[in-house]
Amino acid sequence: MIGQIFLSLTTAFGLSTAAGLNAYIPLLVVAVLGRFTNLVTLNGAWEALTSWWVIGTLTVLLAVEVLVDKVPAADTVNDIIQTFIRPTAGAILFASTTKTIGLHPVLAAICGVILAGGVHAVKAGGRPVVSATTGGLGNPIISTIEDVISFTASLLAIIVPYLLLFFLLLLFSLLAWWYIRRWRRNHGYW
Repeated sequence: MIGQIFLSLTTAFGLSTAAGLNAYIPLLVVAVLGRFTNLVTLNGAWEALTSWWVIGTLTVLLAVEVLVDKVPAADTVNDIIQTFIRPTAGAILFASTTKTIGLHPVLAAICGVILAGGVHAVKAGGRPVVSATTGGLGNPIISTIEDVISFTASLLAIIVPYLLLFFLLLLFSLLAWWYIRRWRRNHGYW
C-alpha cells in the first residue's frame, strides 16, 4: 500500500512537473498510453483523456506549441498564454494519476497547479534572458531541450517512477547550481 502511494505520487509529481515545460506532451503521453496500453489507467471522468477527439486535439496543440516556442518574441507571447494552460494541465495530470490512492481531488489539483506553475514561472522568466543574450538564436535549442526533458520526464514518470525521482533531483540540482553560479557572478563573487 505504501509503495503504491509512493509510486502514484512520484508519477503525479513527474507528470505535473513536465507540464510546466510543455502542457501538451505529458497530457498526450497519458492519453496515448491510456488508450493503447495498461501502463496508465484513468478512472471516471479522466477516461475522457483517451478519446480520439482529445488525442487529436492534443496533437494539434502540441504541434502549434512546438513551432511557436522556437520563435523569439512569439515564445514570450506563448508563455503568457501558457501561464493559464500549463498549471491547469499539471492539475489535471496530478488529479487523474492520484485518484486510485484516494487523494482528495482538490488537494491533488492544487499540488499539480503549484508544480506546473512553478516550473512554468522559471521557464517563462528565463526565456527572455536567453533571447537577449543569444539574439534569439538560443531559443530553438532551449525549447527543444525543454521538450525532450518534458517527454523524458513524462515517460519516466509512468514507466519507472523511481528513476524519475533521481532524474528530477538531478534536474533541480543542476538548476540550483546554475542559479547560484549566476547569482555569484552578478554579485561579484566570481
